[in-house]
This record gives sequence, structure tokens and C-alpha cells, in this order.
Amino acid sequence: MVEQIFKLSKGNDKAVERIIFDENVHYLHMVFNKSEGLPEHFSNSNVYMTVVRGILSIGLDEQDIHEYESGTLLKIPFQTKMNVKNLHDETLELIVVKAPAPKN
Repeated sequence: MVEQIFKLSKGNDKAVERIIFDENVHYLHMVFNKSEGLPEHFSNSNVYMTVVRGILSIGLDEQDIHEYESGTLLKIPFQTKMNVKNLHDETLELIVVKAPAPKN
């Protein structure tokens, strides 16, 4: 078999899964319920964030929080301050790709 197969969790439980973490790319799957999210941090690579379901509430650098619905892809530059949250009742599911893969 040439291909590798990876499985993403299903359901509504909080998850931050490192699906692929190699020298080429970091591919993460995240699920957050209302009031859950990530600690505020700076992006350590270019970040491509796809909203799979729910509504993403995100503050970038010093901007106000913006909201993005499912089917939206965000491209966030390296070293951008990020505040990722789910402020809504519906479960938020994200796919996050970091490319190139961070060195640290």
C-alpha cells in the first residue's frame, strides 16, 4: 500500500488532534463546544484554517473578533496573534494546516 491513512475523530467532544505532524506540513483537526477554544498565541507558520461546521469567532492581532461560518477558509500569516474561540451553541469543527511546517 503506497498511501497512508489517517482517521479524524467524529462527534462533538473537544479535540485537538495532530493528524500529520512531519517536516512538510502540520495538519490538525479541532472540535470545540461553546466557550471552548485555544489559548491566545502567535502563529508559528502560515496557517490555513477551514471551518468545517459551526461558526468560528477569531481575533487576529488587534482586530475585533470576526466570525466565519462553515465552508470558509482563512489564510493567516506567520507571526499573527490569534485568539480562536467558539462563542456559539453549535459545535465548531476546524481543519488547520500549517505550511511550511514549523521548525520548533
